[in-house]
Amino acid sequence: MTQLTGQPAIDDDVVHLTVPADGGYLSVLRTATAGLAARLQFALDEIEDLRIAVDEACAMLLAIATRDAELECRFAVTEDALSVEVTVPTVRGATLPAEASFAWKVLTALTTSASATATDGRATIALLTRRSGGY
Repeated sequence: MTQLTGQPAIDDDVVHLTVPADGGYLSVLRTATAGLAARLQFALDEIEDLRIAVDEACAMLLAIATRDAELECRFAVTEDALSVEVTVPTVRGATLPAEASFAWKVLTALTTSASATATDGRATIALLTRRSGGY
C-alpha cells in the first residue's frame, strides 16, 4: 500500500476511526493523532502542532456537516510521516473556508501540506506531516 507520501506504509499501518460529528468527540481524534505521532518519534512540539491541525481541520468540517453525521478519520503511518484524512458528509451547498482564510493559514503553518476537496456531498481535508529530519 502506498500512502500520500509516496512511500510504502509500515506494515500497512493504517488506522480508521469513525466518531459522531460532534465537537465532544474530537478529543478521541486528538489523542489518536498524538499516539501515532509519538510512535513515529515526532518531537513534542511536532506532536502538539499535529493535534492542533487535526482539531482545526475537524472544526472546519463540523461547521458544514449534515445533522447526525459521522466524522471519518484515516491515519496512515510511514517511516517518516503521518498523513491524516478527515471526511464528513456535508449539507447541500456547503463550502470549505478559502485557502486565504485564517483557518487554512493555521493548517499550512502546522503541517507539511494540507489540501481539501468537496464533491458529491462529502468534504475531505488531508494533512501530511513529516518528522523533522526525516527523509
